[in-house]
Amino acid sequence: MYAVNANSFEDIAIRLFRLQAENNPVYKQYLKNLKVKPDLIKHLNQVPFLPIAFFKTQTIQTGNWNAETEFSSSGTTGLQTSRHLVANLNFYLQHTVKTFEQFYGPLQQYHVLALLPAYLERKGSSLITMIDHFIRGSESEHSGFYLYNHDELARKIEALQSGSRKILLWGVSFALLDLADKFELDLSKALVMETGGMKGRRQEITRQELHTFLNQRFNTAVIHSEYGMTELLSQAYSTGSGYFRLSPWMRVMVREINDPFNYVKGKAGGINVVDLANFSTCAFIETQDLGKTIEPGEFEILGRIDNSDMRGCNLLVE
Repeated sequence: MYAVNANSFEDIAIRLFRLQAENNPVYKQYLKNLKVKPDLIKHLNQVPFLPIAFFKTQTIQTGNWNAETEFSSSGTTGLQTSRHLVANLNFYLQHTVKTFEQFYGPLQQYHVLALLPAYLERKGSSLITMIDHFIRGSESEHSGFYLYNHDELARKIEALQSGSRKILLWGVSFALLDLADKFELDLSKALVMETGGMKGRRQEITRQELHTFLNQRFNTAVIHSEYGMTELLSQAYSTGSGYFRLSPWMRVMVREINDPFNYVKGKAGGINVVDLANFSTCAFIETQDLGKTIEPGEFEILGRIDNSDMRGCNLLVE
């Protein structure tokens, strides 16, 4: 998978599609209902993407294997959550590190300070699993999780400012706002990563408004963002431009809202994601995120498609 590049991506993706079309019972039935013949699919724009809602009601699995763990989405009270079975937890952990370090360098350069209270308060979070691995992988005695102990976190940030390592402050949006409301911090040499989500704790605001406020309170030039979800094993990152950048093993395609089989460029539409890391489940996911592609390997998130469930992991209302 890691040998993939822009020239080989489509060929690898089509081969994976045919494998999953034959060996994933849910996807196979979905394609059958659409009267799609997998052996006639030659290009990615012909591939039907599995609606993300299937992860709420079906077991999405390619082949026969026993799951090592199961990730679940946070959801909203009263709504059914998504389930993503993981065949190999060690692969997921190593993959998340490889993805992060591609953009930001070795974890050992950082003290990882995680402000993710809503995720810590439930089970099955892929984000918590990932960040826990990052904390251990940083090999820093100062790395760790914080719940609502903002005073302790502020003291830790102040104590670490003069060290040789960078601070990586990773937080859910409402918690970062709570911290910024309470403290004016100097994080000018730190990397601040927001992962979206108000979780009903605060009024939804645009990502630009969030970043502007955090920059003012944290003395930072840019705020970084992570795009990830329960149904994907890969992540995309915005390194301060507002646009998310993709790893070579991911691709985003933007579909027309009213025609999921027609794609647009430079216009807003529904986000489809190809994630080759999902080789054990389904690599072709039709999300309910609204966005548009910018340059090859870059995309912008604009919000949620009307009437879709609000999700807690990666979006603010734009």
